[in-house]
Parts: sequence; C-alpha cells; structure tokens
Amino acid sequence: MGLIKIRFISLVCCFVLFSTAGQAASLSYELTPRLIAKDTWLLQGKLEDFSRDNGANIVNTAFIVTSEGVVVIDTGPSKRYAQAFRRAIATVTDKPVTDVFITHHHPDHFLGNQAFADVNIWALPTTGRLIAEQGNAFAENMYRLAGDWMRGTEVLMPNKPLEQTAMSIGGHRFTFLSLVGHTGADLAILDETTGTLFAGDLVFYQRALTTPHTPGIDQWLADLDRLDAVGAKLIVPGHGPVDSDGKAILQMRAYLAWLDKTLTQAAHHGLSMNEVMKIPTEPEFADIALSQYEFIRTVFHLYAGYEEAAF
Repeated sequence: MGLIKIRFISLVCCFVLFSTAGQAASLSYELTPRLIAKDTWLLQGKLEDFSRDNGANIVNTAFIVTSEGVVVIDTGPSKRYAQAFRRAIATVTDKPVTDVFITHHHPDHFLGNQAFADVNIWALPTTGRLIAEQGNAFAENMYRLAGDWMRGTEVLMPNKPLEQTAMSIGGHRFTFLSLVGHTGADLAILDETTGTLFAGDLVFYQRALTTPHTPGIDQWLADLDRLDAVGAKLIVPGHGPVDSDGKAILQMRAYLAWLDKTLTQAAHHGLSMNEVMKIPTEPEFADIALSQYEFIRTVFHLYAGYEEAAF
C-alpha cells in the first residue's frame, strides 16, 4: 500500500472519529436546577415540540430535597436525560433519591425511569396500565422524533402503585390528586409544606396544550376547578414557566372554553375537518407557543366527537 494511500485512510479515520466524538458531545443535556421554593428545584423544558435539535427536552421535571432523601417529579423523555437529571441533583445535594412520582403516561414524563431503577417509582394504577399498553409504541415514536438522544432508552414500569391520597417524606407532606382531564389518569401533587402544586400536564402555561388522550374538555375544566381549590402558592405546569399568581389556570380555562366553543360551532355549521383546521386561534392566545400547531392537532384528535354530537 502506497504512503499517500495510507495517509488518506488515516485522515478519513481521524475525520470519522472526530465527527463521532463531536456528535456524542453534542448530545448533552445542559440541565441547570433552579430553586423555586424551599428545598424545591425545577428543570424547565423548552416551549417547543419534540425534535432532534432539542433532544425532546420540552418537559418540566423537578425534585425536592427532604431530610430523608430526594423526591423526584417525573423522569423526563429518555435514559440520557434522566442520567443528566441525576447528575444535576448531585450538584445540589449528596442525599440519595428515594422516591419518584410519575404524573402520567406520556413519554416525556416517564421514559427516563431507567436511570431511577434503584428507587421507588410511584404512579397511579391506571397510569401503570397505560404505560404497559402504550409505552413501547411511545418509545418507538420518540426514537423517530429525537433520534440518537433516545439511544439505550427502554420502557421501565413504575414499581409502586399509588393508591394513597397523602404521604409524608422527610418533613414534607404531599397530597395526591387523582384526576383525568389530560390523559384519563393524571396525578397532581401538592407539597403542603411549601404550597407548591406539581400539576403535570393538566396545566400548560405559555405553551399550547396537547389533547391526544383527553376524555373531554368538560372533564379537563372540572379538574382545573379542583386544582384551583387547593390554594397553591406556586404552580409548576407540565410545560411552561412556574406561576405564582393564578394566571396559568386562567389561561387554561380560557383556551379550553374557546376550543370547546369553536369546535361545537364548527360542527353545527357542518364544517369539514380541513376547514376547521384553517380557523385562526384567538388573538389573546397569539403569544402562546405552538398555539396554531396544537390547535390543528386538537382538531384531528377531537373534532369527530363534536361532529357525532351535533347530528
């Protein structure tokens, strides 16, 4: 083999190694915990949809440092994310993680479970059933949407059915609300010690809500009434910034009411699904991220039911 050919092959190999290393380095979640209440830290996701650019980092996850250990709220969209999550926790405390609570069965909230296989992973019994039924399909779809960010991610089931309505852990008293509006099985968690409500995807704020598994807008609105009644000092939505003045629930109520009215009127006027998808969202929702995109998806999810009810 000639010297020039050897040098060429060496250069190609170096380029491949450099590119592979660069790609691996780029697939790094920069998770910076932010203190939002006493002992309570938030990792806030982007106001975007899943993509290979953001690694599906669009979800809010959180943790509470108690005297007994760390309590985690949702584990994120992938094994890689959850491993970064545990490293982020370690920058705040050397206490072990003792308990994880999964708010619902959508993939961005539970596919990080693998990195927490050594602790209690709590979820509503129905959430566990839904993960068993739909989890693998969710994971396959996430691989398609986020690519290599998902490498090594597999479904790990919750190992503790949550049937209690309250629990004390390390000086923090948690109340659990079993609701249905977003997916049919939605856990909201109130930390009574700090007044922080972890609402899961029952509350989206400044990011349009998603509706693929909602049993109905009326039930979602009823759940918001229950959340409002707990009198939380701080609301952590599943997506979007934290809220300390009640604006998140007001925004959710207004959008859901508009959505219900719009789909009802469209069905009574006999509009086709394609025609409804072209309806612009109200100006008051113009600043909500992905509002038109998610409206189109909601029409696809829900409009057939409104047509059936109209005739």
